Amino acid sequence: MTKTIAINAGSSSLKWQLFEMPEEEVIAQGIVERIGLKDSIFTIKYDSGKKYNKVLDIPDHESAVNDLLEQLLRLNIIASYDEITGAGHRIVAGGEYFKESALVDEEALRKVEELGDFAPLHNPAEATVIRVFQKVLPKTTNVVVFDTSFHATMPKKNYLYSIPFEYYEKYRARKYGAHGTSHRYVSERAADMLGKPLAELKLITCHLGNGASITAVQGGKSVDTSMGFTPLAGVTMGTRSGDIDASLLPYLMKKLNLTDIKEMVDILNKKSGLLGISGISSDMRDLLDVESTNEMAATAIEIFVNRIQKYIAGYVAVMNGCDAIVFTAGIGENSVPIREKIIEGITWFGCKIDSEKNNVHGQERIISTDDSTMKVLLIPTNEELMIARDVERLK
Repeated sequence: MTKTIAINAGSSSLKWQLFEMPEEEVIAQGIVERIGLKDSIFTIKYDSGKKYNKVLDIPDHESAVNDLLEQLLRLNIIASYDEITGAGHRIVAGGEYFKESALVDEEALRKVEELGDFAPLHNPAEATVIRVFQKVLPKTTNVVVFDTSFHATMPKKNYLYSIPFEYYEKYRARKYGAHGTSHRYVSERAADMLGKPLAELKLITCHLGNGASITAVQGGKSVDTSMGFTPLAGVTMGTRSGDIDASLLPYLMKKLNLTDIKEMVDILNKKSGLLGISGISSDMRDLLDVESTNEMAATAIEIFVNRIQKYIAGYVAVMNGCDAIVFTAGIGENSVPIREKIIEGITWFGCKIDSEKNNVHGQERIISTDDSTMKVLLIPTNEELMIARDVERLK
């Protein structure tokens, strides 16, 4: 038996799970939050209910990794670093370099850093984490797993933008998508739940959290997805605008007296979406709490639902049919009313929610009525498990 650690490094956070492999048993898991800020939060859950929690200043990702590995020893979660034989790292942008997960060598790491232009808040931090692992655990096999790689199967008609083709040839300006590891996991689980080969299914997977994306999965392959060149495009999200007319940007910049396009993009990424519309919160739970009394909260919810319905309908057309819709991630797994609202508006496709089956949080099940010709599934995602599996496959 060996241990594999799955690392999900964000711009200011570090989520992880430590697995006993090949049993796929979670030994410990945790998160480091507020990296680079005062009062960082360090949490570890282990040993069937034990919890380590500490607030301290963690200046950067290198310190976060060193602190994590030291605590694994101090808490006797591992006896030595030699027990960790594999480390899998979630990387946001793989561009066109990486069509699938890959072993880390210096060339791969250089490409991850080079792709920082595609994900400036994530790829550089993720590369830093890998270098720390290489330093502290020199015998450990490192594997990179990309958010974009699952979408590498999209045909040109779906990933190319209607702009001069030379921009793609010279600058690789195209749709890449995101959340690919999650879409891949729930697609495989959906096939198991439906008792059919994945190769025979047409699925629409809805990863709905603070970031949200919809993917058309045909025969186990992504054929189209809502996020674009960056994770800003697609449906309305917690703080991200989703799709928007590009001509609106210079208009608003003039009205707001902005001269730097980065400021406008920052608004679209951090001050828009549910937060921007409602003026209250980016958290769907907060909006649902006041939906009946606050008009703008109700409007934000309606827009969120409406955009998802449009993408689902569009992907039924892309695949010329659909066997099942899958809900996953924070909102998708836990919001009973949002799942109901989305499906209630598209029943023409042959899907209906069973209210009793839908009244559940984060529990894998079919939530459509027995007579639905298009099934609706709730499947909690597990990106870390997919990362660990890719490490075992490649090491």
